Amino acid sequence: MAGTGKSTISRTIAQDLAEKKRLAASFFFTQGKKDVSHVGMFFTTIAAQLAISLPVLRTSISNAIDNNAHIFQQGPLEQWKQLILNPLKNAPTQSIQLVVVIDALDECDSMEDIQLILQLLAEAKDLSTVRIKIFLTSRPEIPIFDGFRQLSGEAYQDFILHNIPLDAVNADISTFFVQKLSTLKAKHGLGIPWPDEGIIEQLVERAAGLFIYAATTLRFIQDGIGDPEEQLSLVLSASNSSRSATKHLDGIYTTLLQHSVLGKRGDEQECEQLAGRFRQVVGSLVVMFNIMPARNLVRLLQIPPKLVSRTLGSLRSVLNVPENESQPVRLFHLSFRDFLLDSERCSDSRFQIDEEERHTSLFRKCMLHISQLQENICDLWGPGVLITEISSDTIQRSIPPHVQYACRYWLDHWRLGNPLAVREDIKTIRQFLEEHFLHWLEGLSLIGEVSNGVHVLIALEEILSVSCNTY
Repeated sequence: MAGTGKSTISRTIAQDLAEKKRLAASFFFTQGKKDVSHVGMFFTTIAAQLAISLPVLRTSISNAIDNNAHIFQQGPLEQWKQLILNPLKNAPTQSIQLVVVIDALDECDSMEDIQLILQLLAEAKDLSTVRIKIFLTSRPEIPIFDGFRQLSGEAYQDFILHNIPLDAVNADISTFFVQKLSTLKAKHGLGIPWPDEGIIEQLVERAAGLFIYAATTLRFIQDGIGDPEEQLSLVLSASNSSRSATKHLDGIYTTLLQHSVLGKRGDEQECEQLAGRFRQVVGSLVVMFNIMPARNLVRLLQIPPKLVSRTLGSLRSVLNVPENESQPVRLFHLSFRDFLLDSERCSDSRFQIDEEERHTSLFRKCMLHISQLQENICDLWGPGVLITEISSDTIQRSIPPHVQYACRYWLDHWRLGNPLAVREDIKTIRQFLEEHFLHWLEGLSLIGEVSNGVHVLIALEEILSVSCNTY
């Protein structure tokens, strides 16, 4: 179940294992984030980390790559066998037991890949020279259950967080609130007692076993927008109109948005402008395939920097907005994304994100940016220049990060966009291909994404052939 603390546990375990030199590798799946939402980079990432944590594997892994230059474009089965399983089988006997940590397997975007990952990882139990264990977290989705059912009883052990007695969970959440609010009380010089036992009990009851509720509530109380006592009162007065199992979490998200985005403004037109900006900025973050710094988001969306800064700055309870402008903006927890995209959970329609509309809007922004690409955009001195001969500064200056994003993901946004916009957008795509197709391919080659371009071309051929018969 979302919000029970799975990712926190996996990160804590990974950190502890790393300090003890027992972490073999780790991978954290994240839904909606291109490189970590599918199996494409899973086994290659694990192999690269294994070569670091277990130096005796480096030669075997390096030889596997030398013997098969196309291994990174091959399927997960071949990558597993050649880059991981065979090197582990041929390794000299190791005395220490290592652990691979995999978080949020359910956020892998293919059900078939999830079951394949489980099936392949189970083969590690037969290794004799290197002892490897897999620590894996996931929501209890059906493909996960099915994948484990196909394994022998000796191959795995499970531990279900939401089956832990609620009293034990509530005791931990209560301790969290008491300690954190006591620190906040001392910092602000608040009166004693604050909060009293009754308030702690109300907060624990509202958390309903979800650690994400406790963490989000605390960030809201201490976010600096208002007085902590006033912020706490807003939390306790929050409406819980949702009927879902996450009704209290939905309530805190709704209260947080109403307070942080709209404040105490009574002008309906001004509120709608602020909510519209929220849907544009945060809605884009929610559906984008890769995270990016705020300054790059400004250029991608073509919105004044001050407006983006104000929007993000008011939402530090749910967004990690780094002070360093070169660092990407992140959601603290996927449950916030789920909340915004679910009209039944997000009861205030002003904050609901229309996923198809956002994808369509981002597609059109991407089209604007990649239509500015030109021949020899890096002003190279001649044909046949190797990528390694071009400085990264030159590429970044000629094809800035927001344009690189557009080059990679414009078609993905179009495919997930509003179907009613297809006819108009097909014309835009055709015009782009006629005028800028070679410029786009050149851009992809400069940023090292030619292989992705091949997949886009295959998809485009199918899409455009269908559209010819439809329109």
